Amino acid sequence: MSERRAILDGSTYEEQIGCARAVADGDWVRVSGATGSDYRTMTISDDDVEQAEQCLRTIEYALEEADRTFADVVRVRCLLLDRDGFGPCRHLLRGRFGDVRPAVKMVVCDLAGPE
Repeated sequence: MSERRAILDGSTYEEQIGCARAVADGDWVRVSGATGSDYRTMTISDDDVEQAEQCLRTIEYALEEADRTFADVVRVRCLLLDRDGFGPCRHLLRGRFGDVRPAVKMVVCDLAGPE
């Protein structure tokens, strides 16, 4: 049986909801949905590009804690409030995943809050 390990980042949501930033289990690491919030300070930028960058920093932290990198990612899901908001952020994904080429899915949907 593989060892299951919760990776925490100190977000208040981890305690409120009873979840982890990520879970490492055997060869797999599953990272929880990341928003543009800086979970350590519980602040969020008004800028879409900065929010996307913060999402990637949050994911990178979880991967590093699991001894992984963006090169290990096989799937990315982007949940967007507005399809037009993603355009300025494309270069960020390309910068992290351009050579990795994970499967990517983008969905426009309602989120828990407008931020």
